[in-house]
Amino acid sequence: MTTAEKHEFPMSRTCPFAPPPAYEAIREEEPVSRVRLPDGWAWVISRHEDVRTVLNDRRFSADRQHPDFPQLVKGEAASRRPDEERMLIAMDAPEHGPARKAVLGEFTVRRLEALRPRIQEIVDGQIDVLLAGPKPGDLVDALSLPVPSLVICEMLGVPYADHEFFQEHTVKVIKQSTPPEERWAAMGAIQGYMADLIAAKEDNPPDDLLGRQIVKLRAAGTYRRTALVNMGLLLLVAGHETTANMISLSTVAFLRNPEQLALIEADPGRTLNAVEEMLRYFTIIDVATARLCVEDIEVGGQLIRAGEGVLALGYSANRDPRAFENPDELDIERGARHHVAFGFGPHQCLGQNLARMELQIVFDTLFRRVPTLELAVDVDELPFKDDANIYGLYELPVTW
Repeated sequence: MTTAEKHEFPMSRTCPFAPPPAYEAIREEEPVSRVRLPDGWAWVISRHEDVRTVLNDRRFSADRQHPDFPQLVKGEAASRRPDEERMLIAMDAPEHGPARKAVLGEFTVRRLEALRPRIQEIVDGQIDVLLAGPKPGDLVDALSLPVPSLVICEMLGVPYADHEFFQEHTVKVIKQSTPPEERWAAMGAIQGYMADLIAAKEDNPPDDLLGRQIVKLRAAGTYRRTALVNMGLLLLVAGHETTANMISLSTVAFLRNPEQLALIEADPGRTLNAVEEMLRYFTIIDVATARLCVEDIEVGGQLIRAGEGVLALGYSANRDPRAFENPDELDIERGARHHVAFGFGPHQCLGQNLARMELQIVFDTLFRRVPTLELAVDVDELPFKDDANIYGLYELPVTW
């Protein structure tokens, strides 16, 4: 039995500031090896260089509807329909390129910079809410969730008043213990909402991301409501859940490491490097992605054959000492932008620069305006999301 075959995936963290303990053993002893999944097995890729290879090679397919695609949830494959519209993250070339390009213009540095004043306004407004509320307050409820939710809702033209609906169903989608039928029912509820919203925009498309996509795709003769529904759903869910968890976890890390916090307080020019280090350090999605090998290929000295599944362990890659010196240390001056927290290659995160901007503004503003911020409970009392596919905190009690 190989090192990795002793383990079942997915695995849970036993410490909120470190990967599952077995990741190091897998990475050092047998970095490309087999692991057990709920419905079969797959190859696990654990070293930084090899993970980037898999994410950037078209011989590894993102098609989640293929019957052999590796599934991390028992029964997941049986609930998928081969004829359903694929999301962007499940497309391969040549379909993927044009679909990504159609929306990529919404996330250029220039367009995002134009949003900076509004994002700053949102952050300040939510800190006002925190300070006006009771002590201790919940940073997740007052700041971490509202900031990215407000931003992505305004970008898409989604009423923020409906954010509790999205949050309720998103929790079911990303929770590991949610039965497949409930997960797909939750996803279906969000899809139904998004379909109604987009249908209402079609007669007179507004100047928001969804409205502009309607106009652009109609002009190109490629508009399909179902495709835009999936794009809107992907951006809405990914646009608030991931950044929200990074805000909470990074706040805890700064408060536990005051010498690191002092560096950005003394020089906000360091904040962007701090953002990159927090992204690397936490890697809130352990498995950067799953893939299906469609052509025999050798990775890390191991032959992977067509039809075999692969898991790229982003968290293991981001703690690989071959790529990062002293990888288990939090060092905001590391400046290592080659992490894979946003993936790598053609499928890397569309909204990564938006997330960076939101995190930068939150860090600079929160600790400047609330310099006495501190945790209201011990770290071991915090409710970490050990049961979710996207790591984070359910609540973050703070005082000041």
